Amino acid sequence: MLEVKSISKTFNPGTVNEKQALRGLSLTLNDGDFVTVIGGNGAGKSTLLNAIAGTWKVDEGQIIIDGVDVTKYPEYKRAVFLGRVFQDPMNGTAATMGIEENLALALRRGDKRTLKKGIVSAERRLYRDMLAKLGLGLENRLTSKVGLLSGGQRQALTLLMATLKKPKLLLLDEHTAALDPKTAAKVLETTENIVNQDHLTTLMITHNMKDAIHIGNRLIMMNNGQIIFDVAGEEKKKLKVEDLLRKFAEASGEEFANDRMLLAN
Repeated sequence: MLEVKSISKTFNPGTVNEKQALRGLSLTLNDGDFVTVIGGNGAGKSTLLNAIAGTWKVDEGQIIIDGVDVTKYPEYKRAVFLGRVFQDPMNGTAATMGIEENLALALRRGDKRTLKKGIVSAERRLYRDMLAKLGLGLENRLTSKVGLLSGGQRQALTLLMATLKKPKLLLLDEHTAALDPKTAAKVLETTENIVNQDHLTTLMITHNMKDAIHIGNRLIMMNNGQIIFDVAGEEKKKLKVEDLLRKFAEASGEEFANDRMLLAN
């Protein structure tokens, strides 16, 4: 479903602020893979997702989604293949529009615009059913402005919007990091339910090592723009946080020094 072939990305080349964010990185995701991504600050995790999404053009390499080479596609053309949820709950939704209006925009993504009636009754029932499964009471607030929702409610709504059209690839960029622990757990549970139900190929960056171990079927660790550890299946399930810290030290030759990730475990 996803092939990343030897991609590299350098910011501010030839200046004192030059930063090589990705260094010949390669990664393949099979259909239905749920891959968690961990790594320290500046490891290249978000740059990888931005490169796949087309936010940043890569300097070298190829990005192929479901057999289509999208390397030269602009971000808006790649949106047909992708669903994405950002760290900031304020991103991904239109705050001044109602819940049902936001969902309607997501449902029509990639479709031709017509003069047909906006939201019909059957569509509204679909939204109610989907929102009811979240257990957040949003099914009775279809016309409420999204800007009035809590961070957790908004992130759960963004997740629904990102997966409404069943994307080829779902990108989750620390989408629970800005939430309190209870709300984060609820959004994470919702994420697992949606991904498993729709068999979505997913790449999820997380700062929580326990979540990285327990969620999904595969885990990759990044450092200095490269993948330094890749584990899946039963071997992944047996991992402990201490194992990840040791693997990081072995592969990178240095101690793991991301306070936020260490404090989250």
